[in-house]
Order: sequence, then structure tokens, then C-alpha cells
Amino acid sequence: MARTFNGKRPQNLRFTVGALLSYLGRHKFLMLLVALLVTISALANLLGTYMIRPIVNNLAGGGREALVQGVLTAGAIYLAGVLAAFGYTQTMVRAAQKVLYDIRKDLFAHLQTLPLRFFDSNKHGDIMSYFTNDVDTIADAMNNSFAMVIQSFIQVVGTLVILFILNWRLSSVTAVFYAVMFLYIRFSGRKSKQYFSRQQVFLGEMDGYVQEMVSGQKVVKVFSHEEAAIEAFQDKNENLRYAGTGAQSYAATMIPAVVSISYINYAIVAVLGGIMAMKGMTDVGSLASYLVFVRQAAMPINQFTQQSSFLLSALAGAERIFEAMRLKPELDQGTVRLANVTEEDGKLKECASKTGRWAWKKEDGTLTPLRGDVRFHRVNFGYSNGRRVLKDIELYAKPGQKIAFVGATGAGKTTITNLINRFYDVQGGEITYDGINVKDIRKDDLRRSLGIVLQDTHLFTGTVADNIRFGKLDATQEEIERAARIANADSFIRRLPKGYDTMVTGDGGNLSQGQRQLLAIARAAVSDPPVLILDEATSSIDTRTEALIQKGMDALMEGRTVFVIAHRLSTVRNANAILVLEDGRIIERGGHEELLAQKGMYYRLYHGMFELS
Repeated sequence: MARTFNGKRPQNLRFTVGALLSYLGRHKFLMLLVALLVTISALANLLGTYMIRPIVNNLAGGGREALVQGVLTAGAIYLAGVLAAFGYTQTMVRAAQKVLYDIRKDLFAHLQTLPLRFFDSNKHGDIMSYFTNDVDTIADAMNNSFAMVIQSFIQVVGTLVILFILNWRLSSVTAVFYAVMFLYIRFSGRKSKQYFSRQQVFLGEMDGYVQEMVSGQKVVKVFSHEEAAIEAFQDKNENLRYAGTGAQSYAATMIPAVVSISYINYAIVAVLGGIMAMKGMTDVGSLASYLVFVRQAAMPINQFTQQSSFLLSALAGAERIFEAMRLKPELDQGTVRLANVTEEDGKLKECASKTGRWAWKKEDGTLTPLRGDVRFHRVNFGYSNGRRVLKDIELYAKPGQKIAFVGATGAGKTTITNLINRFYDVQGGEITYDGINVKDIRKDDLRRSLGIVLQDTHLFTGTVADNIRFGKLDATQEEIERAARIANADSFIRRLPKGYDTMVTGDGGNLSQGQRQLLAIARAAVSDPPVLILDEATSSIDTRTEALIQKGMDALMEGRTVFVIAHRLSTVRNANAILVLEDGRIIERGGHEELLAQKGMYYRLYHGMFELS
């Protein structure tokens, strides 16, 4: 099966390491303590080995007291090293968890600032992979490798220094073998990192695919696409296997190569050292200590190479995370904000308490009443360059009007509502809200003035009350129940096992589709918005329930602007204005009777010649 690689070769290693060090720098005290304890542990190991020289020389010279003193000193040094090792491992665990906490917190916070386009163009499983696979690789490296790499580095450098102190002639030979080791490690490390980076990409892709298949399992089974799903999964699994094999293959050769080179080095210096000792060019104690150092020299290098896979994988994961955190957040240059107002002596005045009246407050303090006057002025828009979805849209919604959009799928109905709340910005023309360009209104305030009920209802894990309260986090129980009554959800909620305290799980899997949409409508009702957008909100509710909901909606939206996308004529016919869209253009507009009299597209839709969707 053909293997395709979408992962690119890492380009920002310096940036990635710098970003990771900046997070470590947030916990300087803990990291300095780790560095101190690691240094003590590494030096204790070096000094303990160096003590072989005086011990062997004293043993050869018959100095019993000096021998005992040397042994006790070596024991004390090794004990200090053990205690330091225990200390740095425990400290590193705490430091690592704090760093990972900061990374997850900053990553999640940054993702909240990204535009909706990012989530539309990236698989949800791939985004989830940032928090699972990529963060886990950093966790593994920090918990298992970070301190060990520092210790290994100190031991390698320290060993080389002591080797030159003990015997510079033999050390010149050892240095050549060290150079060969590091050259191979560098070559293998570069190759491994390329594959580790690809592995993280493919892992994210596979996670995204599995999530899609699990959430859409009913659709898979309905169309009997199990075999196709398995085949597509095997493709992604094969890419991951190939990248993982490449990464581990290069990393796995490091240890055998280092061990083989170190054995050859040890054999050569042992022979040369023995000859030098016989000729009186070195003492026996120095030679014994030297050979132990040479034998141990491979151990820190092996430790470094053993952890290299963790480090390389962590760098690949960190690079993905920090690249995501470099994405530009959603721009918001708006300055106009939404304010609660009251009227005194015929003038609007901002107040802190909630009055049920709103106004737009400009930078100069001017208050403009929020009336719900929304207008499109020659608006053009496309989700991608070169393909326009909306073309020269001109429309207006007067305060308190109910505007309905009808047309075939892809005509641009939902896109219009996405532009009102600035999920996307127009590429031509402008949209005004009470005479103010929506780009001048702060996005949070703009969206707070809009209540939206989507066709695809999303419920969160929590109680029924919690899901309704999502529309207004400080809503009281009384406000929640009032919103439920407006949406006609109160009766079915009270029939649930625990009423408003019933847990909702699996995106509302324990509720019917109609019940889920009733909760979504109640969520919008509790926010008490000045303007409401209904994107086929009653598509999964039976006709009887829809009629009851309509009464509640009419009471809620009295005097406010409502945008409705619907395929049921019962919802459309009582609108103040109906706009018929086709291929991104408004081809008809008017009231129900007026459009029927024109005998155009709406007339054909009404008489079943086309299907509203």
C-alpha cells in the first residue's frame, strides 16, 4: 500500500526549545533545585569512581588506616549521590506537572481565541491530539528524561576532564572514539526527529478519523460501510506504523553503536595502559581508576541515547503545540460595547443593574438604543478564495420584524446568519446593526446581543439545568424554569427521573432529538437576547410541539428582531418578510401572500414543486 507523508521536516527547533525553556523558567526555583541536586548526584558518581585511585594505591602500599578512610569517604560520597538522586526525581515530578499544567492551560485558552475557520478546517480529533498525544510526549520526556539528560551531560564532560587529568596520552585515544560516538548520535538523531515529527502528525490524523467513525457509527452501519471504514483506517494506521518504525529504527541503533564503540575503546586503552604501567609511565591506582572511568563513560552516553526517543518525540509534540499557540487569534478591533440602560428625563443612562433594555455605547460615551435594525449593504462573501457563497446581498430587518430565509441547500441561508454574529467577516460590502458597522462592535458584546439556536444541537455533560444555564451562567433556578416553560420544555423535564437535576450524557444521548432541541431553545430563552437567530431550530420537533413553542417564542421575541431559517411553511408564512435565496443571491422577497402572487420560486416551493431545505 502506498505511503504518503503529510508531515514536514521540523523547521523551528530553536523556537520550540526556546518556548519550552520559557515554561520551565516560570518555575525557576524548582528547576534550579533540580539542577543543583542533579549536579550533586553526577559529581558524586564521578568522585566516587575517582576514589578508586587512592584506595588501590593505599592497598598496594599497605596503608590500612588510609585504606579505611578512603573506603568510608567513597561510601559517604555515594550516599550523598543517592540522596541527591532521590531528591531531584521527586522535585522533577512536581516541576513537570506544573509545567504541563501551564502548557495545557495556555493552549486551551489560546484555542478559545482562534476564529471559527480554524475549527472548520481542522479535524476535532487532531485538535484533541494536542492535549493527549502531544502533551503526553512532553510529560514522558520531563518525567523520565530531562534530569537524566542533564546528569548524563555532566558525567560525560566530567569523565572526559578526569580522564585527561589521570592520563592525557590514553585520553587522546578515548577522545577520538567519543567523537565517533557523538557524530553517529547526531546523524541518527536528525533522522529520528524527522520521523517522530511525521509520527505525531499521523497520530493526530488517526485519532481524528477514529473519533469521526465512532461518533458516526450509526451512519456507517446504515450504509454498510464497515469494510470501507476499516480500509481507510488501515491506510492511516500503515502511515503511522511506517513513520513509527523509521523513528524507532534510527533511535534503536544508537545504543548498540555506542556500546560497540565503547568496548573497542576499552580494549585498546586497557592494552596501552597495561604497557604504560609496566614501563612505569603510570601508577596502578591511576590505571585502575582510569579503566573504570572508560568503562563507565559509555553509561551516561547510553542513558542519553536511551532517552533520545523520548526527547525527539517530545520535541515533535512540543513543536505542534507551540505552532498551534502561534496561530493568530480572532481579531477584534471593535470598540462599541453593549450596556444596560435606563431612561431618565427622556435620556438614556447606563446602569449596572439589569433593566431589560440595552444600548450600544461608543468610545465617546454616546448611547444608541439597541433596536435590532440589521442591514446588509452589497455584501459579498466566500469561505475560500475564488468562490463566492453570497453575491451582492442587500437586505434589511427592521426592529421587531421576523425575517425568514428559504432556499435549497447551499443557497447561503446559514452563511447570512454566520456573518451577522461575525463567525466570519465579509469580504465586500458591510453589515450594520442599528446603524453601526458590526466590525466596530466588540465581538463578545455583539454575540451577547444575539440568541442562536442551531439545527445541530450540542449538549454538554451535566444536568438539564446546567445545560439551560449555559445561555446565562448566573441564571437562577426560577429563570431556568421560566425559560423552559417558554420553550415548552418544562413538562418533559419534570417527567425525567430527577427533573432539572437529571444528568445529560453523550451529547444528550439519553434524550430524543426533539427534547434536545427544546433544551437548546430554552438555553437561548434564558439569555433573554435582543435578537434571535433560529437555524432550522424546530426541524426535529413535531408539528404540535412546534405550535406550542411558537407561542412561547412570540412572547419572548415581542418587539425584537428574529431571523429564521426553516423548511416548514408553518414557520415561514407568519414572517414579516420572506427572502428566497438561490446560488448566493436573493431572488425574491416579500410576505407570504405577496410571494405566492408572484408565482416564482416561492410559489413552486409552496406547491411542492421543490423541497424546502
